[in-house]
Amino acid sequence: MSQENGIYVFCAIQTDKEEEFGTIELEGEKRDVFTIKYKDAAMVAAEVPMKIYHPKKDNLLMHQETVSEVMSQNDTVIPISFGNVFQSKEDVEALLENLYPQFEKLFPAIKGKIEIGLKVIGKKEYLEKMVKENPEMEKMSASVKGKSESAAYYDRIKLGGMAQKLFTSLQNEMKKEVFEPLEESAESAKANEPSSETMLLNAAFLIDRDKEELFDQKVNEAHEKWKDKVDFHYSGPWPAYNFVNIRLKVEEAG
Repeated sequence: MSQENGIYVFCAIQTDKEEEFGTIELEGEKRDVFTIKYKDAAMVAAEVPMKIYHPKKDNLLMHQETVSEVMSQNDTVIPISFGNVFQSKEDVEALLENLYPQFEKLFPAIKGKIEIGLKVIGKKEYLEKMVKENPEMEKMSASVKGKSESAAYYDRIKLGGMAQKLFTSLQNEMKKEVFEPLEESAESAKANEPSSETMLLNAAFLIDRDKEELFDQKVNEAHEKWKDKVDFHYSGPWPAYNFVNIRLKVEEAG
């Protein structure tokens, strides 16, 4: 293989045979997606120019769509993060051999499972109403308005602390009211740190593929109850990104 090319890996699967997953378009060229095997494990990969790939929209979409295509044909998919390129197929084979003891344990744990993401965002009107219903915050907010920037400095800090406290209590409520009931219907669940000020829940659920409809129903019921106060952003199915911790390093292959 020429120096200019490397092997980009998308995910790992459990399979007994060589497989192909069509083509991807990268850097304006179509490239075949194939497997590199070790025992009953395989990396889904493509030969690409050897360089650092930045997580811009087109590249991320290409990665996600390839993994989705693999998931539609295989029920045991171990996710690998975006942007991993190795120098040769031999490096990937060596890495697979190195990771195989982990894969052996993971395969039965994630077989037939998918990840579903749920973000709950507080609606502006609802959040404003919660602030107004907090007399201390309302009072502090009014006093800040009437003062100059420098005079209100400490009041602003105090107000920021109160707002943080209020948001934390709303996030805890959402965890109890939405996350915990859904957790009972999942194989596993994870509440990640909210990634914005108005996000009240940032959760991932690992569920059986054949129970996806049932889980959707539970999410719809929760949405029905909360739809006037919050927006639900529901995504998936994904491979188990939040439930699998595989670190890929070229050195490990050596």
